[in-house]
Amino acid sequence: MEIISLKFVPQCSVVTWSRKLATKRLVPKRSNLLLSGVRKSRLVIRSGNSDGYVVGENDELGSIARRGESTSKVLIPGLPGESNGEVAAQISHSHCEWKPKLRVHYEKAGCDNLDAPAVLFLPGFGVGSFHYEKQLTDLGRDYRVWAIDFLGQGLSLPTEDPTTMTEVSSASEDKEPFWGFGDKTEPWADQLVFSLDLWRDQVQYFVEEVIGEPVYIAGNSLGGYVALYFAATHPHLIKGVTLLNATPFWGFFPNPVRSPKLARLFPWPGAFPLPARVKKITELVWQKISDPESIAEILKQVYTDHSTNVDKVFSRIVEVTQHPAAAASFASIMLAPGGQLSFSEALSRCKKNNVQICLMYGREDPWVRPIWGKKIKKEIPNAPYYEISPAGHCPHDEVPEVVNYLMRGWIKHLESGGFEALPLLDDTEEDWEESSIGREIEFPRDGWKKAVNLWLYGSNYSFWRGVRESFRSSFIRVFGGKSA
Repeated sequence: MEIISLKFVPQCSVVTWSRKLATKRLVPKRSNLLLSGVRKSRLVIRSGNSDGYVVGENDELGSIARRGESTSKVLIPGLPGESNGEVAAQISHSHCEWKPKLRVHYEKAGCDNLDAPAVLFLPGFGVGSFHYEKQLTDLGRDYRVWAIDFLGQGLSLPTEDPTTMTEVSSASEDKEPFWGFGDKTEPWADQLVFSLDLWRDQVQYFVEEVIGEPVYIAGNSLGGYVALYFAATHPHLIKGVTLLNATPFWGFFPNPVRSPKLARLFPWPGAFPLPARVKKITELVWQKISDPESIAEILKQVYTDHSTNVDKVFSRIVEVTQHPAAAASFASIMLAPGGQLSFSEALSRCKKNNVQICLMYGREDPWVRPIWGKKIKKEIPNAPYYEISPAGHCPHDEVPEVVNYLMRGWIKHLESGGFEALPLLDDTEEDWEESSIGREIEFPRDGWKKAVNLWLYGSNYSFWRGVRESFRSSFIRVFGGKSA
């Protein structure tokens, strides 16, 4: 096996073999090198930063009939750290006061990269900016990167009780009361609801006032919905959207703006103070889901690879659940109305406004199955759709090496106006659009080699074929064997 090292091919990102004859046409910003002694083979080297390269079998070059059937292996770098001698970007913590008493916590890295694109990460439900530590320390070496905590979550929880309690009510309490269950709302918390609309407005403020320029925005789960929602309503502030197993639904109750009559049937929209009848239910539910054993079980569900170290994520989640505002904030989130735009409506607006979207989904996600990503792909055929296996609901934390590799490649593709090829693409030939490309991705982690499978689905990839594959994968997982 021949390994083409980055030391011998400076500034190359991906090297792969193709059987097709070299042509006189050269793709901008790439090199085509003819190797002597190899008949009808071409080595294609994409220019750019050192993101990865391919290992191929010399004696089997002729058997690689076409790209979708290639047996080559893509090698990508691991995360920066002491083991590889690379220096990770430093993370700094900060906050800004959006409105009185509403402080937004965020983390940032790479802000000295003054001319680099700005990237903003949005977290899923129940976590915060800490869930993107592996993106901040790695991507922060090349870009200016931010990650925020949504209001009502993480370290963006209220610092004061949004309600006050009368002396009579306080005297009747046998124990210290929950925040948010008082008798009157504090002026600063009037109409405060931890909802999709609030988070979209929070992101708008953050992009305009803190970052100060259009961004590449990425979101996991709930964060994916908010990212798409924000892009749909503020396309001028967006350079591209990355959806990481984005949830396509949020909010169980009607939005008062789009359905005012229906919303009146539900008298409590998640605002403070929370009704007394909700308190007992909140206590019971919160006691269950905030229990460390329950949190550990949830993490076990959403992380397919149980060798992934989630100790830090676990401890940060447990820490947040102990905040006095956590239970009431949870109740507000769960009972808040849906957004003014549904996920499909937001997607349609993004399509109309030509917002660039990239999809990255963990194949073994038990909550947001890849079929949802393929539905987006059907709506926007030109959106690159990557599927990673094994990976669950949080691919950015479970396989950050792969997600970071894809993020870098996609941003380069857009920044170059399309001259830089998408990750896994070797040249501008379009036969991949009819089906998909599959590669084994290998990277170092903690002194060991780790490998996952990665697919890129073409523009003409059949949605119903994706449905069949999803059912087949689920069937294999349930009845034994490995997912295909």
